[in-house]
Amino acid sequence: MDVAAEIRAAFDGYEAALMENDVAALVGYFRADADVIRMMNDAGLYGIESIAGFRKGRDASDIARDLTRVEIRVLSADIGVATAEYTRRGSGKRGAQTQVWQRTADGWRIAAAHVSLGG
Repeated sequence: MDVAAEIRAAFDGYEAALMENDVAALVGYFRADADVIRMMNDAGLYGIESIAGFRKGRDASDIARDLTRVEIRVLSADIGVATAEYTRRGSGKRGAQTQVWQRTADGWRIAAAHVSLGG
């Protein structure tokens, strides 16, 4: 499998976990260390404990979404970037995300992410 396809498979797994609100799986897609980052509209989460806490306490009532565009960019054999645009099914809000994926001993994991959701 090529690197872009590997990253896309990991991205698709993350997306499936998101649609199911599978908190353990979602947290598991991030690097399990203090250096992982997830940025949002107005704040950031720094470290896996912060990300896990956010996921556990998150309101998932408007989580279902349709992806309108996904792009994968390979930066090296072990690093790639996935970008996506989406529309939330319930509220109709549009959003975008960027995920930096890194190959680890445990497979592809998100090292840094940024998620923006419109009003």
